[in-house]
Amino acid sequence: MARYTGSVCRQCRREGQKLFLKGDKCYSPKCTFNLRASPPGQHGQARQRKMSEYGVQLREKQKCRRAYGVLEVQFKRYYSKAANMRGITGENLLMLLERRLDNVVFRLGLGSSRAQARQFVRHGHIRINGKKVDIPSFLVSEGDTITLRERSREIEHFKALREGTGRIIPKWLSFDAENLTANVTAEPQRDDIDLSINEQLIVEFYSR
Repeated sequence: MARYTGSVCRQCRREGQKLFLKGDKCYSPKCTFNLRASPPGQHGQARQRKMSEYGVQLREKQKCRRAYGVLEVQFKRYYSKAANMRGITGENLLMLLERRLDNVVFRLGLGSSRAQARQFVRHGHIRINGKKVDIPSFLVSEGDTITLRERSREIEHFKALREGTGRIIPKWLSFDAENLTANVTAEPQRDDIDLSINEQLIVEFYSR
């Protein structure tokens, strides 16, 4: 399966804002973005020319794609699906991305980053309604119950979470820290998404 293998800190610098791709390190003074926020490359320090309308739209699309850890072809498929759904296309796109299993595991605090959450899913630690699901792009639905594999509960990382993850859980999810069990109580709404993304620019990018 194709995946990005370069520096994730480089992606934050390219987009000019923190995308919180490295979990706890992003909140520490050692965060690369705090130390060097200029765009990557030998000309990153040079004065940046004003971007064209296309450039602004492209950067917004790239920022959203990188924040969720989705590659280009897959992201375009999400957009096509969102465009064929009822409602506002941009909001539909973000809600589809929010429903990805790796994102849900991250939102619950089971993974410190979406990349770590994706790894937990692929390694078979996650159960949906009692059944093993190891596909990070699996879309959860209202009423789904998310649990850990029985023997995974004894892994130190997960045992430590029984005292609470310290993360604010979105209102469309509920989480029982003591039993490490979560429920999807509703469909995510635009107000539940805390990423600084202008989805209308993404719609305009694909509507050219």
